[in-house]
Amino acid sequence: METTLRDRINTALKQAMRDKDSARLATLRLINAAIKDQEIAARGTGGETQLSDDDVLAILGKMTKQRHESVRAYEEAGRIDLAEREQQEVAVIAEYLPRQLTADEADAAIEAAIQETDATSIRDMGKIMGVLKAKYTGQMDFGVVGPKIKDRLIQ
Repeated sequence: METTLRDRINTALKQAMRDKDSARLATLRLINAAIKDQEIAARGTGGETQLSDDDVLAILGKMTKQRHESVRAYEEAGRIDLAEREQQEVAVIAEYLPRQLTADEADAAIEAAIQETDATSIRDMGKIMGVLKAKYTGQMDFGVVGPKIKDRLIQ
C-alpha cells in the first residue's frame, strides 16, 4: 500500500516526539491542525472528508506562503528571532512539498498549458490556471505564474 502525504507527516510527528525535537514537533502539529481544519470544513459542506495528497499539498503551499510573508514582516520590524523561527517552520514544511519548478520549467509549463487549452485571450486565463493547478500543485507559485500568463496572452 502506498503511503499518503498525511501518513508521512504523522510518522514524522511521532518521530519528532521520540527525538524530543520540540521545534519540529510544533511545526508538524501546525500542519496536522491545518489538515484537520480542512477536513472539518469539508464535512460541513458534505464533501469528501479524507483529503487527497493534492489537497494536503495546497495546504502546505499556503502555509509556506504565509510564513514567507511573516518572515518579511518580522525582518522589517527588526524581529530577527521571530523571522528565524518562521524560516525553520518553512524548512520543515518544505520537506513535504515536491521540488519547485525552475523559472524555465515554469515558463515551459505555461506554454504547454496555453497550447493544450488553445488559449488566445486573457479570458482563457482560468482554463490555463486549471490545467497548471491540476499538474503542478505545490511545484510552482501561482501568484507569480498569474502575471506571466497575462503577459503572454496580451502579446
